[in-house]
Amino acid sequence: MNHDEHDVDEENDVDEENNENNAKAARNARNLTHPARDAVRRAARAAGKAARTTASTRTGRRTTAVLAAAGIALTATAALSAISESHAEPAATGKTAGASTVTDPSLPPPKVDMAIVRESADGGKNVNLTIDDGPDPRWTPKVLEILEKYHAKAVFCMIGPNAAAHPDLVKKVVAAGHRLCDHSISHDTAMDKKPLAYQRKEILEAKRMLDEASGGAKVWYYRAPGGAFTPQSRQIAASESMRNLGWNVDPDDYRRPGTDTIVRAIKNQLPKGPTILVHDGGGNRAQTVEALEQLLPWLRSQGYGFSFPKA
Repeated sequence: MNHDEHDVDEENDVDEENNENNAKAARNARNLTHPARDAVRRAARAAGKAARTTASTRTGRRTTAVLAAAGIALTATAALSAISESHAEPAATGKTAGASTVTDPSLPPPKVDMAIVRESADGGKNVNLTIDDGPDPRWTPKVLEILEKYHAKAVFCMIGPNAAAHPDLVKKVVAAGHRLCDHSISHDTAMDKKPLAYQRKEILEAKRMLDEASGGAKVWYYRAPGGAFTPQSRQIAASESMRNLGWNVDPDDYRRPGTDTIVRAIKNQLPKGPTILVHDGGGNRAQTVEALEQLLPWLRSQGYGFSFPKA
């Protein structure tokens, strides 16, 4: 076989492989979201154009093979990227997205996973109720009554000074089988912009207050106010055996938009994931209490159970 014949065979082999790969990309594209599908198709067209353009030069058959192969690689890369994007977990809420799990050697090592947790410990069709900003002497007892009525469990994310002021409520929460979560001292939603020493104090002092108020009950989680986590704050929490707690469902009940709006928002957002964020502190929580009274029996009727976030 002379060089020209060998080159033509190489070119035909590459064309055949290019067509096969583009067909695979097209099949994959049918299962993707619109943006991902468009990305695959654009890459496939670019690859085909590159191969056709170079093939028009009779003196560059070897170059044709190389560039056509590069076009195939481009198509495959775009397809894989688009497929990954289309099947990726939904973006986390607010500041909890994209957090690193690289440890800082200047801080104590983590004792539990530093990653932000949202999934249920039990798996299956469950929700994780998380109740923030208490304890409050008016609203926390009402929330506890509703939880008991519907045999539901929850995580109470407590502000340190609130826990110190109402140790009886902290103990009631623990006695009822619910879990404690450190929610900082001052609920500073700009904590992620503050110095490391400030973040450490906010987390560790709040935990100390919860420890004292509860009589030494386990503090299972840390939730940064407004999701203002940093890699360092997550490591500080994990070094105290607290998992970093995110959320999937946020009805903005703290704004008091109305009971029906709160209930509707939770139902609509449930496909995002199991961890629901509502409040028993920080203001008048009558709407949240009423929403829970409606929501918990509805969840039961829909086959949901009540779990805790993974710890």
